[in-house]
Amino acid sequence: MGIKIGIAGPVGSGKTSIIETLTNMLKDKYSLGIVTNDIYTTEDANYLKNKLDLNNEQIIGVETGGCPHTAIRDDISMNQKAVEELEEKFNPDIIFIESGGDNLSATFSYELIDYYLYVIDVAQGADIPRKKGAGLLFCDLLVINKIDLCPYVNVDLESFEKDVKANRKNKPSVFITQKEQDSFEKIIQWIEAIK
Repeated sequence: MGIKIGIAGPVGSGKTSIIETLTNMLKDKYSLGIVTNDIYTTEDANYLKNKLDLNNEQIIGVETGGCPHTAIRDDISMNQKAVEELEEKFNPDIIFIESGGDNLSATFSYELIDYYLYVIDVAQGADIPRKKGAGLLFCDLLVINKIDLCPYVNVDLESFEKDVKANRKNKPSVFITQKEQDSFEKIIQWIEAIK
């Protein structure tokens, strides 16, 4: 049985792009499956099907029809069905389950996933780590994305890092940018450590 990793975060924080990069980095070493959640579309799943060198059946788009929190935390039945389908057909080593765009209170049910990471980005504002929220506080790994944008959005990265450390206590976090694929190695190391 493979490991199931949830990926949550606000709209535009970079969840789908992170899955795309991680998949490209992991696909030659592990078998993968992906479940995405959108309210009324399968937009993220369609994007990944067009971009990734995976069998399209390894990527399932779930249309939640309502609040994305519900589909990953409360009534997880649609996502469970998608995961079971991937497990039956492909027996993947790793399944990524992407939440629909959500807010800082989003968390996953551990009946659906084994671990989850929460994605924020610096363009959302320097106060995001201080606003806390269950997703940011309790996720297994906090990912701070788009750090290359700090100079353009008036965010001091050193202060941002201090706020993350103060609010996360001893829980892990990583700072990444799509412009430097090497920064994703920290996430890969985390995945391989929990696997």
